Amino acid sequence: MAVERTNRDVRTLITQIAAGEIMLPEIQRGYVWKASQVARLIESLYRGYPAGSLLFWKTGQLAETREAAIGVPQALPRVLPLYLLDGQQRLTSLFRVLTDHPDAQVVFNIETEAFQNQSAATRRNRKWIKVYDVVGPDADVFAIHGELKDAGLAIPDPEIGRRLSALQKITQRDFHMEVLHDFEYEEVADIFVRVNSGGRALKTTDLALATLSARTPGFLGQLEAESARWAERGYGALDVNFLIKALTLSLSTTGKRLASVAKLTAASQETVEAGWGTVRRGISRVVPLLEDRLLIPTTALVPSLAALHPLILHYGRHEEGSAISSDVENGLLYWFLAATARNRYGGASDTALTQDIRALDDQNPVAALLNNLGIRANGISISSEDLAGRNHQSPYLLFCYLAAAHAGATDWWDGGPISGGVDRSGKPQYSLVHPAAKLRNHSAKYSSAEINELANIVFVSEQTAKNIIDGRNPAAYLQSVSFSDRAAHAIPGDPAVHGPEGYRGFLAARRALLAERITALLNQFRPEFLAKDAVAAKGGTANSLVLAGYSGAGRSVLVAQAVAAGQKWIGWIDPSDLESALDAAATGLASDVPVGDETAPLRVDDENGVTFGLGPFVVLGSLDQWRTAVKDAFEASQPLTECPEPSDDHWAAEPEEFLLSDAGMRKAS
Repeated sequence: MAVERTNRDVRTLITQIAAGEIMLPEIQRGYVWKASQVARLIESLYRGYPAGSLLFWKTGQLAETREAAIGVPQALPRVLPLYLLDGQQRLTSLFRVLTDHPDAQVVFNIETEAFQNQSAATRRNRKWIKVYDVVGPDADVFAIHGELKDAGLAIPDPEIGRRLSALQKITQRDFHMEVLHDFEYEEVADIFVRVNSGGRALKTTDLALATLSARTPGFLGQLEAESARWAERGYGALDVNFLIKALTLSLSTTGKRLASVAKLTAASQETVEAGWGTVRRGISRVVPLLEDRLLIPTTALVPSLAALHPLILHYGRHEEGSAISSDVENGLLYWFLAATARNRYGGASDTALTQDIRALDDQNPVAALLNNLGIRANGISISSEDLAGRNHQSPYLLFCYLAAAHAGATDWWDGGPISGGVDRSGKPQYSLVHPAAKLRNHSAKYSSAEINELANIVFVSEQTAKNIIDGRNPAAYLQSVSFSDRAAHAIPGDPAVHGPEGYRGFLAARRALLAERITALLNQFRPEFLAKDAVAAKGGTANSLVLAGYSGAGRSVLVAQAVAAGQKWIGWIDPSDLESALDAAATGLASDVPVGDETAPLRVDDENGVTFGLGPFVVLGSLDQWRTAVKDAFEASQPLTECPEPSDDHWAAEPEEFLLSDAGMRKAS
C-alpha cells in the first residue's frame, strides 16, 4: 500500500471524468450542492483562493460504482480508473459549469466581479456574462471583450481584459491530489468516513451505508431500486436515507441514531439481510394501506415520515400473505392519524420512536401505541379551534386533504379526483378560495396569516386556479361550480361569506365544516376499546410564537414574540443574518445568529431539520419551513415605527421545544 501525491489542473480532471478515468465508488453519497455553492466555488478559483485537496483510490480489484451527477454518461475507461473519495461535490460542480449543465449556469459580473447563478435579470444585463461562454471549448473571448467595451462599463478596457483572462485561467488551477494505492475496500470505506466526517458532516445514514457497501458490494443498488419502486407510486420520500433508518430500527430499539447505526454496522450479514427483508415486507403492505384506506397519494402530504416506521416494522414482522385482523389494522391507522395530529414526531423523534417501537411488542400494540400518545379511555376529535391560524406548513394540511378526498372531491376543471392533482415534485396542488390579491388591500386589513390559513385552501389543479378562480372573489366564480363539488370541498354555502367583506366569517364556517369531517374520518378507524364519544385533550398553559416583519428607512427587522409560562419575550433579528445562517444550514453548517444584543444558536439536525433558539423556545422546522416563515412575515410587512421593543432580560429558564408549524398561533403545553 502506498500514497501518491501529485497535482492536476481543472481541465485535466474534467477530461478524465468524461473519459471514465475518474469514477465514484458506491460508498459515495449523492450530489447535494446548491447553485449558490457552485457559484462560490468558481469565485474562489477566480480569486486564487485555496479550493481544497482531492482524495482518490486506485486498485486492481473490481469496485462497485455509482453514477456521477454530471448530466452525461461517462465513457468506458481504457485505463484503471481513479475512485474519488473526497471532492465529489467540487469536481461534479466544475464538470457541470464547464459543460454548460442547465443547473450550473454560473454568471460573472465583469464590473463588480460578483458570481451568481443565471437569472432573468442577469440575462438582460450586458454586464453579466456566463462563465461557460468564457471557459468553454468554443469560447470567443475577443468577441466577448468587444461586446463588453460597448456596455458602458465603469472600468477601463485593460481591466476588462485582465478580468476575462483571470476567468479563463480557472481551468488551469491545480488541485492537490492524494491517491491511495492497493488499499482494501473496507479500509478505504473507513478512510472515506473519517475524511468526510471532518468536512461537511455525513449523516449517520451515510456512515452506515459506507460500512454496509464495503461489506456487501451492491447493497446500495438494492436500496436505490427499492426507493425507485415507491417513487413511481408517489412515495418518493421513501429514499435511501429513510430505508437505512428503517433498517437500523429493525435491528435496534434504542432509538438513538448513533446506537442504531453502531448495531447495524456490527450486525452479521445474515442479520442485516433479515432486517432488510422485514423492511421490504413492511413497506410493501403499508404503502397500499395508506393509498387504499386513507387515500394518501404522496408522501409529500405526510408531515413526519417517522410515523411510518412503527407501521412498517409491525407489518414487516409478519410473513408475506399473513392475515392481520381488521381491528388491529384500523387501530394502527387510527394511531397514525392521531400521532400526526398530535405532532408525535415533531420534537425529539428518536425518543418517541424508541417508545413506539417497543410498544409493538405489547400484547395489544394498538393500545400501547395510543397510550404513548396519552390516549387511554377517550379518543381524539378535531375542533375548529385546532385549525385556527394554521397554514400549509401545518400537519393539518394532510387532514384537510383527506377530508376532501374521503368526501369524493373532484377537480373543478377536469372533474378528476383530487389525487390526480399531484405535481412532478410529488406535492399536491391547491389554491386559495379567496385569492390573496382580493384580500391584501381590503379595508378589513386581513393579515398574511389570515389570508394563508388552511381554511382558505382548496385542493384543485393549476388549471382550476387559472381558468375558474382566476384571481376572482368566490362570489364571482362559485356559481360555475356545482353544489356537489362545493360541498365535497367543504365550501360554506352562505353567499354572505363569498365576498371579501365576509372573509372572517368564511374562515370560521369552513373551519367548523373541516373539523367535523376530520373527526368523522378519525372515527372510521376508531378502536372499539375506546369510549364512543371522542374528546380532544385540551387545557394547559398557552404557549405562543409569532414572527412578524417590520420595515422602514432602509431597514428590516424580523420580530419574534414568544409567550411561555405566562411571560412574554420579544427578540429582534436582522433577516439578512437569518438568511445567511439558513444558507449555511443548507450545506450542513451551524451558525450563531444575532438576536438583539445576544446570539442564538441555529443548528442542523438529521431528524429535526433546523433548530433555532429563540428566548423560551428551541424552534424546530425544516429549511423550507424557515424560508417560508421569513417570506410570509415580510409579505405583510408593518412600519418599523410600530415595531415593539425587544426584551431586556435574558430568558433564564430551560427552553422548550416549539414547532415552527405552530408559529403564529397558541400552543397548549
